[in-house]
Amino acid sequence: MNSTPRDRDAEGRARSARPRDGLGRPLPYGEEGVARQPEGVVRTPDETLVEAQRLLDSGMPFHAHEVLEDAWKSGPDEERGLWRGLAQLAVGLTHAARGNATGGAALLARGSESVAPYAAERPYGIDVDGLTRWAGELAGELRREGAAVPAAGRAPRLRTAHHPQG
Repeated sequence: MNSTPRDRDAEGRARSARPRDGLGRPLPYGEEGVARQPEGVVRTPDETLVEAQRLLDSGMPFHAHEVLEDAWKSGPDEERGLWRGLAQLAVGLTHAARGNATGGAALLARGSESVAPYAAERPYGIDVDGLTRWAGELAGELRREGAAVPAAGRAPRLRTAHHPQG
């Protein structure tokens, strides 16, 4: 039996205090890691997309997932599938960058299925068609080659190029 007490957050929930790298992997205590995204932040959809894109472009899809997860949990019910799908796409890229081809491909497929119903309306300028294409291409590559991909180099564009951001 492990007698080491578990790390807890301010609300008493179990939450590892170990530092994390840019892909969200835990590092040994005492090492310098990347600051985690605060949980439960309520942002506007525009703020969410701008911050998530910044993190994706910086090679930090795990952190982008946390931002998108906040929108999923705090947004209106009719948009939950959209935000959940975007978070799954970010986690899919996280797994792909960590070298977990099977998990990455599965999450990319799941995320793509979740966002696809929003293609006609393209809420907030989200490039649903481009994201589903990107996810399918990356998932196919992962299934064929199984090699880790560079997170920043393979980051998707969340919005169409002509949509003003921030």
